[in-house]
Amino acid sequence: MMKEKSEQEILKLLEQQRAYFMSQATKDVGFRLEKLKALKNAILQNEKRITDALWADLHKSPEEAYLTEISMVVQEIDNHIRHLRRWAKPRYVHTPLHLLPSSSKVISEPLGVALIVSPWNYPFQLLMNPLVGAISAGNCAMLKPSPYTMHTALVMEELIAETFAPEYITLLQGGKEVNQILFAQKFDIIFYTGSPMVGKVVMKAAAQHLTPLVLELGGKSPCIVDADANLAVAARRIVWGKTINAGQTCIAPDYLLVHESVKDELLSLMTREVEKMYGKDLKSSRFFPRIVNNAAFERLSGLLKEGRLLYGGQTDAAERFIGFSIVDGLQESDVLLREEIFGPILPVVTVSSIHDAISYVNKGDKPLAFYYFGKNKTAKDVLAKTTSGGACINDTIMHIANHLLPFGGVGNSGMGKYHGHTSFQAFSNQRSVLTSPTWIDVPLRYVPFRMFDLVKKII
Repeated sequence: MMKEKSEQEILKLLEQQRAYFMSQATKDVGFRLEKLKALKNAILQNEKRITDALWADLHKSPEEAYLTEISMVVQEIDNHIRHLRRWAKPRYVHTPLHLLPSSSKVISEPLGVALIVSPWNYPFQLLMNPLVGAISAGNCAMLKPSPYTMHTALVMEELIAETFAPEYITLLQGGKEVNQILFAQKFDIIFYTGSPMVGKVVMKAAAQHLTPLVLELGGKSPCIVDADANLAVAARRIVWGKTINAGQTCIAPDYLLVHESVKDELLSLMTREVEKMYGKDLKSSRFFPRIVNNAAFERLSGLLKEGRLLYGGQTDAAERFIGFSIVDGLQESDVLLREEIFGPILPVVTVSSIHDAISYVNKGDKPLAFYYFGKNKTAKDVLAKTTSGGACINDTIMHIANHLLPFGGVGNSGMGKYHGHTSFQAFSNQRSVLTSPTWIDVPLRYVPFRMFDLVKKII
């Protein structure tokens, strides 16, 4: 059972974390490496508890839970352990002639106390991955998971409590009221993953203290299939990207823009692929996840009434099951084409040219992800004429798996990036330092600016 802390308890914890950060303990690189290794060991020791919790919350198979949640965090930790000493070193930069004999460097220093608020769709990965960056950069952290995935939240609470002192890292349970208490406080950085609607609330609250933000939001990520695409591969990768976690993925293909000349063949291949992966009865497959709660199930069930159902449409309220569904014949005013779906429903828009597809995408907000299936030459042009947080050419989802690629949104889909070195930077202040000697003090810069013509030539 979740136990919420009172506002007084939260404020006391926050003060303890500020005091601990000011003790300078977290700035030592050896300390950070030790804590990263402790987190990794705790995850590996609790792997079954984590996968069991994800099954209870979202019906995620152990295989999917490992691939999309646990392994991504462990790989992130390994990447930070491998490179942290190099990342943490001062970075010396060129000093221009007119500033010599001074030297210039950039110091990466921790921001302080971080607040990390995560969503329910990948409840383990999307809380722990930012935490890795916070630890690596030398911060203290308060963690706030979603209450909608209660089993996973409780396992994470125990894991954190067993691994870290609360004045260093602590996890707080609760709903909207706890969020409101937290957002009203002064943190040194807020890292929020969730919807654009709540992202605006977080940004407004952070503005009261001028708190820096990383907002990982969402939106309608388009998937374009061109006339010359490899349709068999496209069908398989689109179905996989849309059905993983039952479509409850911020970078899932949200809608399909398909060239009219290949539409029928592509959709036929997609229906075959989904049955190859899950069988004809998706509900009986142990690999097909469930919708997170009744409210989300009701919303998605209502969306199935729009347009013309080409495939799927099966629902079971008792199990919160919605099968992979393809919907055609939609109007631009329909909710399926206006709002992020966050479920296994794929709306289809038919286009007659790549120009039409680009125009359609550019009419909407800047998406978190962008997918194009076709020739690489055309892909370059498509990328040049659109924008998104990230993109895959002839694939879906997989750009998130490369820790060398910064992950994040743009505009309505978010601000700030993380993963790998970018996570270290997100939780760090890049402090510029100019060091000047005292054995020489060139008088040219001082009033009354003698030899100013020479100064102008030098600078």
